[in-house]
Amino acid sequence: MTTDFKILRSRLEEERKRLVDELEQLKANASPRDERREGSPFGKREEEATEALELEKRLVLEKRINEQLADVEHALHKFEEGTYGRCDNCGQQIDPARLEALPQASLCMQCKAQQAKNAKAKSPPG
Repeated sequence: MTTDFKILRSRLEEERKRLVDELEQLKANASPRDERREGSPFGKREEEATEALELEKRLVLEKRINEQLADVEHALHKFEEGTYGRCDNCGQQIDPARLEALPQASLCMQCKAQQAKNAKAKSPPG
């Protein structure tokens, strides 16, 4: 199986555009609400709590999209450098099947597994 880097690069560029569009849409829909509902004395607090929850969800989503966008940008940068398809950690060739499934992959499976193992060991029990 030969990996067609042109197709992978095209997929990365399409993904970058999709993520940028998604971020723009999130920011466009994030306008603060100026109108308040009248009613029970708890209405304002409930509304503020709902708005705070919505803001928190939006910020988490924005962070995740920004992280995905950074991964895609990094992969595209590796194309420019001529290092695309090589593991950032050990320098070995990344399995073509991994790149087909996840074009922005920057680690080979062995290094990714080690990274996950290290992250699990560092996380507090709970």
